[in-house]
Amino acid sequence: MEASASEETLRGNLAEKRAAVDAQAEAVRKLKAEGAENSDINAAVDTLKALKVEASAVARRLQAILSSNGGGGATDREAFRQAVVNTLERRLFYVASFKIYRGVAGLYDYGPPGCAVKANVLAFWRQHFVLEENMLEVDCPCVTPEIVLKASGHVEKFTDLMVKDEKTGTCYRADHLLKDYCKDKLEKDLSLSTEKFTEIKHVLAVLDDLSAEELGTKLKEYGITAPDTKNPLSDPYPFNLMFQTSIGPSGLSPGYMRPETAQGIFVNFKDLYYYNGNRLPFAAAQIGQAFRNEISPRQGLLRVREFTLAEIEHFVDPKDKSHAKFVDVADLEFLMFPRELQLAGELAKPMVLGETVWKGIVNNETLGYFIGRVYLFLTHLGIDKERLRFRQHLLNEMAHYAVDCWDAEIECSYGWIECVGIADRSAYDLRAHTEKSGVPLVAHEKYSEPIEVEKLLITPSKKELGLAFKGNQKMITEALEAMTEAEALEMKAALESKGEIEFQVCNLGKSVSIKKNMVSISIEKKKEHQRVFTPSVIEPSFGIGRIIYCLFEHCFYTRPSKSEDEQLNVFRFPPLVAPIKCTVFPLIKNEKFDETAKIISKSLTAAGISHIIDITGTSIGKRYARTDEIGVPFAITVDSTTSVTIRDRDSKDQIRVSIDEVALVVKEVADGQSTWADIMWRFPTHSA
Repeated sequence: MEASASEETLRGNLAEKRAAVDAQAEAVRKLKAEGAENSDINAAVDTLKALKVEASAVARRLQAILSSNGGGGATDREAFRQAVVNTLERRLFYVASFKIYRGVAGLYDYGPPGCAVKANVLAFWRQHFVLEENMLEVDCPCVTPEIVLKASGHVEKFTDLMVKDEKTGTCYRADHLLKDYCKDKLEKDLSLSTEKFTEIKHVLAVLDDLSAEELGTKLKEYGITAPDTKNPLSDPYPFNLMFQTSIGPSGLSPGYMRPETAQGIFVNFKDLYYYNGNRLPFAAAQIGQAFRNEISPRQGLLRVREFTLAEIEHFVDPKDKSHAKFVDVADLEFLMFPRELQLAGELAKPMVLGETVWKGIVNNETLGYFIGRVYLFLTHLGIDKERLRFRQHLLNEMAHYAVDCWDAEIECSYGWIECVGIADRSAYDLRAHTEKSGVPLVAHEKYSEPIEVEKLLITPSKKELGLAFKGNQKMITEALEAMTEAEALEMKAALESKGEIEFQVCNLGKSVSIKKNMVSISIEKKKEHQRVFTPSVIEPSFGIGRIIYCLFEHCFYTRPSKSEDEQLNVFRFPPLVAPIKCTVFPLIKNEKFDETAKIISKSLTAAGISHIIDITGTSIGKRYARTDEIGVPFAITVDSTTSVTIRDRDSKDQIRVSIDEVALVVKEVADGQSTWADIMWRFPTHSA
């Protein structure tokens, strides 16, 4: 936990040692120039050598810390990543799309084992969230009308800052160039002064908050050029990440390929609320494709232009964000990274989820409940809990309307990668669509007895506004009716004291003068039988491709062959997500064994167990290695017509089971009803 502080201290020590070396070297030169005694010169040289040894020792300690912080160094990480990616591509988990036409950056095809892993991950997602929480699942179009995304803010604000190579026109994402420069400096430049080290750490911390002008200034200050050509770069400017299209042949109805699935749920809130019996809380879920026209896609499946999202919108009363099932996850303990630790330069530390909610670190129980459920989902898939943390957004990262946001980040060879976002988005989305569509997306709470309340009434005079503002009357009327209570009371006071007030109308982009006869503002007492309110939304959003890639890395390892003359690749997928649950191998090429293998295959199919049958006659060791490399957890070897052996991929232990029982045994352990250790107790072991 002290790594960052130690690094800073060592950099300070190294700077001091190097300054002492420079000063002593100058002293030696001065002694020589002045013709000093040899004994004095030799003593000064000995001191210089000693100082250089001390500086080298500090430099080595600093390099060791940098390597350990980077997970064994950049070279090791890249070598590991290349081994994983080579295996994934060779075994057709995924490949670049349109490869015969040289491919397109940011687009990938899943092959048979990749499709199977993805399907298993999504099936477990449905079981773990949709079924467990009785969520309402929807499936909405990918093509979205422009007006929907104008309401959500995507048309105006869904942008990244881009720079261009001024000579070739190649585009780069500006913040990525600055981030890469800073990380490279921190990892590799031992000569950084303490001041420069602190400055670069600060730049990384506030990177998401830099304006285009500030980002451009930093790029110029650090002399950052185009990575491929070293040519100068343009100033940063915003680029909208949505793919634009038109709906219908006329081109008069603009639309976009959706950048997220959430908006389809928000615009259907009214019908979903009715379907749920007009009751809160409830959650809606959607799995589907989303599209983002990334400026410079990289990092394989982690940053792509078309990807699968699984999103949940949990609608809740903003006055009551408790959760009846929070007690089920309150005792979970895992790595959490609240903003206080980030700002203090510390690392994530284990925390008990219930305590973070009770102390106010996590804003509310519903948000905490979903953080806990996400943790269980990811670890059950096979994500290493030691390389999973929940990082709270810094204040400069959050949208103005957000209450609290946490990211489930998974560490892989690329560093810590955001794979799930869990956000309390308040009532922003439903309000935005209410204002744009004119359809109230609200919920109701009936009172047992009517209550008396004070109501603010804003009544614009359409006649007077029409006479004064002609064609702008409608927009000004809507702006007046949309005033908050504070704005309305301020206008009321100004009109009563001065008779008129300047009023800013956003849709017009200017202010207009409102006179006392143009609007009536009053507060009346009335009895209400129900409370009408806009629900808040807690949103867990899952990047399925990112989760799957991190799972690939976490499950990959190598082990020596039986003869120990080569290293064999293995994916240790849990049976839950393994692309194929088992294989069936006749031990030797034999007609009776082949027939027995086919009988077993039929029983596995009837039990719903994915499997492959290999009757090629290749040596059994090679067949084991081939299936270990795609993560098949169990192998059935047919060596008689009455019983077979079942081999566990990771331990390589084998048990003997009768042919009648084999499908049931594999199903039991593949479905998670029993562990391999449980099965080992019930059946005789077999030595290969």
